[in-house]
Amino acid sequence: MIGGLTKRNWCPPRAAANLSAMSYSLALGDRAYSSWSLRAGLLVDRFDLPVTCRFARLYDPGFEALLAEFAPARTVPALRTPEGIVICESLAIAEELASRFPDRGLWPADPAARATARGLAAEMHAGFMALRTDCPMNLRAAYQGFEPSDEVRADLARLDQIWAAARAATASAGPWLCGDYSIADAFFAPVAARIATYGLPVGPVAKTYVNAHLAEPAFLRWRAASLTDGLDQPVYAMALPERPWPGPGADALTEPASE
Repeated sequence: MIGGLTKRNWCPPRAAANLSAMSYSLALGDRAYSSWSLRAGLLVDRFDLPVTCRFARLYDPGFEALLAEFAPARTVPALRTPEGIVICESLAIAEELASRFPDRGLWPADPAARATARGLAAEMHAGFMALRTDCPMNLRAAYQGFEPSDEVRADLARLDQIWAAARAATASAGPWLCGDYSIADAFFAPVAARIATYGLPVGPVAKTYVNAHLAEPAFLRWRAASLTDGLDQPVYAMALPERPWPGPGADALTEPASE
């Protein structure tokens, strides 16, 4: 670790072998705490995109140094294209990657399913502020005794509603919202992590969906790396008793490949 910036720039195992040929670069924050970084990182890994991922620690001088390389971005994730264009917003990043790699299937191929997935991703990008504020993402901890506010419960009820509606509208037979894994699922991965971390009350359909995220290989690789990705960030700690992480363990996982 140099000034908060990782010496080794992690990319998904399948893409690491071709790293020297890559011309897309993605700035990301702490794997354990940066929910928007998780969304973008999952897209790169899950869809085997030729993107170099670069990490810096939040609240560290190295974070500002990394962002300076991605001006005018003010936060992560930030994507720099081969033309030198910097895209700062997660949904715009996802859309741009989908358009540049149409063969990878980031959005569902079926028009109705694609429209549903786009609506879900947009609602996640703009909403659920109580859940996001009261329950910061922390992939290193699971708590017991957390009491959600009425506002958080309203967000959870909305998740129950839209997740069930999406599956019904798209006749999704697998674990994901709109058929195969898509941008919509990557956008809700940090929500699944929050529900797991804080033991939040959701219905049976939502619980099944959360468990699918916790067992998804790209999520497991990300979480395994998060456990050794620098020191804990005290700002994310909760004064609550801890319990074991409810998803599959990371001990047996191979470390993500590096540059």
